[in-house]
Amino acid sequence: MKNWILVGVILVGFLLGCHPQESNGSATDEELKVDSTEVEVVETPDTISAREIVLSEDLLFEEYHLDTIYAYKDTTRSIKVGLIKEKLAFIENLEDEIGQWAVVENYRNANGEAPTVANYVRNEYKRVSDTLGVERYQSAPLYMLNDTTQPVLYARDGWLTHLLDSVGSYYKITPIRNDIGEFFIPKRYVRPLGTGKTFHKVVFVDRGDQNIVTTERVERGKWIIRSTNPATTGRKKPPYAMETPLGIFLLQQKKAKMFYTHDGSSQIAGYAPWASRFTNGAYIHGVPVNSPNGKIIEYSASLGTTPRSHMCVRNASSHAKFVFDWAPTDESLVVVIE
Repeated sequence: MKNWILVGVILVGFLLGCHPQESNGSATDEELKVDSTEVEVVETPDTISAREIVLSEDLLFEEYHLDTIYAYKDTTRSIKVGLIKEKLAFIENLEDEIGQWAVVENYRNANGEAPTVANYVRNEYKRVSDTLGVERYQSAPLYMLNDTTQPVLYARDGWLTHLLDSVGSYYKITPIRNDIGEFFIPKRYVRPLGTGKTFHKVVFVDRGDQNIVTTERVERGKWIIRSTNPATTGRKKPPYAMETPLGIFLLQQKKAKMFYTHDGSSQIAGYAPWASRFTNGAYIHGVPVNSPNGKIIEYSASLGTTPRSHMCVRNASSHAKFVFDWAPTDESLVVVIE
């Protein structure tokens, strides 16, 4: 009898012991089902702030170097490190966000004169421009997404844009300029730059303090100043001389000699050496030579003083050569600040 009782106790214990194991097994299966249906989340880099940008100096071009704060006449001027960091952080964050970059192209109206925008104005140069001051000449038309009968704004040649979609004969874009919105633009004015594009070389032109700074990225959030030099930007003097426009532009074209004409004439007046074009007819170049066959001039005392060019950014010719060799087209940006 005792033996039967013992056997009964063992059987009850065995059966009770099996139930927790079945319960645990069911929970594990359920967990596996949940895990198997989870969507893999692709981590995106956190946005980087201007404070997190590390900007150090390791010069590749040392001539005419400017300190962060330097004397000018009876005052001082500066390399705007804080503003440069802001722009570098902005560029890095855009690269993380944007799938495909593109550039607006219409140098010398090569892709066709843009139609007249609604509410156009005539500026001091008596040229048609939009309400934001962008001229029709050498620009591209921007249309509202719900109306492509007449453009509302112009996109400047060389503008960097975010290419969002392709719709018939238009691209849907967001110009990288003051968050002005999304627009349609005819495809002939846009050149896609591909996906995953990153820009490791950025040239800063300060039209306020008349200097130029070249920067190079070595890793995320870490940039190096490669040169700081005096420069001279464009001045506002109708009907020919214009200010160097503010904004973020793609370095588009290079010319060892950029020939220029006399104002109001087609006659060649001279050339500027080592020219790198970023918007319209605006180049980063060396000291102008007022003879088509003249020798290169290295430096001018007017560099770093006041705006005096037609739109271009004048440099010491050796520094223009440095930029020409160092910054590849379609891979480098020019950021004009003040």
